[in-house]
Amino acid sequence: MNKISKSFGEVAVLKSIDLKLEKGQLLGLVGENGAGKSTLMNILGGLFAPSRGTMELNAEPFIPNSPNDALKAGIAFVHQELNLFTNLTVMENLFISDFPKKSMLGLSFLDRKKAIRKTDELLSEMGLSISPLAKVDQLTAAQQQLLEITKILNNSPQIIIFDEPTTSLTRYETEKLFSLIRKLKADGTGIIYISHNLEDVMLLADQIMVLRDGQLICQEDKTALSIPKLVKAMVGRDLDQYFPSRTTMPAEENLLEVKHLFGGLVQEVSFSIRKQEVLGFYGLVGAGRSELARLLYGLDPFTSGNIRWKRNKISKPSPTKWVHEGMAFLTENRREEGLMIQQSIEKNIQLAGLTKERSLGNLIPKQIIKNKVRQQANANKIKYHDISRQAVATLSGGNQQKVVLAKWLLLGPELLILDEPTKGIDIGARHEIYTLTNNLVKAGSSILLISSDIEELIGLCDRILVMSEGRLTKEFQKGSFDRSNILAAALHGQEKDEKR
Repeated sequence: MNKISKSFGEVAVLKSIDLKLEKGQLLGLVGENGAGKSTLMNILGGLFAPSRGTMELNAEPFIPNSPNDALKAGIAFVHQELNLFTNLTVMENLFISDFPKKSMLGLSFLDRKKAIRKTDELLSEMGLSISPLAKVDQLTAAQQQLLEITKILNNSPQIIIFDEPTTSLTRYETEKLFSLIRKLKADGTGIIYISHNLEDVMLLADQIMVLRDGQLICQEDKTALSIPKLVKAMVGRDLDQYFPSRTTMPAEENLLEVKHLFGGLVQEVSFSIRKQEVLGFYGLVGAGRSELARLLYGLDPFTSGNIRWKRNKISKPSPTKWVHEGMAFLTENRREEGLMIQQSIEKNIQLAGLTKERSLGNLIPKQIIKNKVRQQANANKIKYHDISRQAVATLSGGNQQKVVLAKWLLLGPELLILDEPTKGIDIGARHEIYTLTNNLVKAGSSILLISSDIEELIGLCDRILVMSEGRLTKEFQKGSFDRSNILAAALHGQEKDEKR
């Protein structure tokens, strides 16, 4: 890729970028959300045409007019948003465009037996123990991610672009993926690996390329780089303290009390959260943390148990009731549950605040609403061109997350439930989100933080509760946090299950 530039209207998102990839090389591509990584890869993958610049593949001019052109040329893209037909089977997804055929009496028929056999072989190579005839919507998020990669490998590409491939994977599944990536490298496949996990990038990459605000900051061998150097190149400054300090202490008074809660995966969970407390929930995939949050917020019904808010019993929780009371919930799935993705940034941010004011019978002049929305967007450091007209869908993942957070912060919540708030978010945006939530606690609010990042919980929380198989297994107090002990508590339920 030579001197690649790209503009959308008057906005320049890429400025004269050079990229070179050798056979069998892994290039780590890092940068904050909105730095231009996805746009650059979408040009390589045939989704966008460059405004200026040229591309060569195997020393020949390369001008893809569509993603299909790029795929035919041997360039495959494993997107963060999966490209699977969830209503079809595993086998049908793998052979959607090239189903095995057989001939009989001069006629061509689909060869279902051969397709099943080949699917079994491909799944076995990936270490996936699932039926070829299973519907994709029955698979876990991790299984779907690995199926997407299997689908890509079925086309034997010469270049694979991985965009945050480990987001939905456990550490064990991640290690399996890394082994596969190393094998692909050894076989001569060129790989471009996009990730916010700098440790993984340093582990896998031969060279690392840093983009910031659409410009190439550096492309160097990883031996010349370190994580602090990468962070500074990405954000343009040192992050003096990754987790901002907080001097406030939780009050004695409980804000929320939950006793003996049952529902779905959740089994007899009891806990409380105090005013100005950050309470963390840790657990492995399937531990029941997200399910617990959904029960609390009234998104799913609970079968038995007690919920008290400021000592008052809440018999039928609902999102509308909680917005009125001052509780907000930033769900893990921001695109489907947290945003109106095709609506403007302004409409998304004002949604929760307007719901509360209308429930109180208040009418607020439009200009006051617009001013408040703009102030909150700027406080959240959302990068936008036109807050009233620009659709949220055009924003990077990190900026989308900051829009959801702005929506709830405008409400001024007394309790904010955050479910994986920094999942898929770059290091600079993480730091900004940590600062925003810290300031919220200093102002008197409480936070219930669900995270799969132990370091994040240790850095932010006053207490950490660990869940396994729908139950609480242990509580840790600030000052006695220990990464190994927290992980051991999360594994406790699984170990018991294996002994049965």
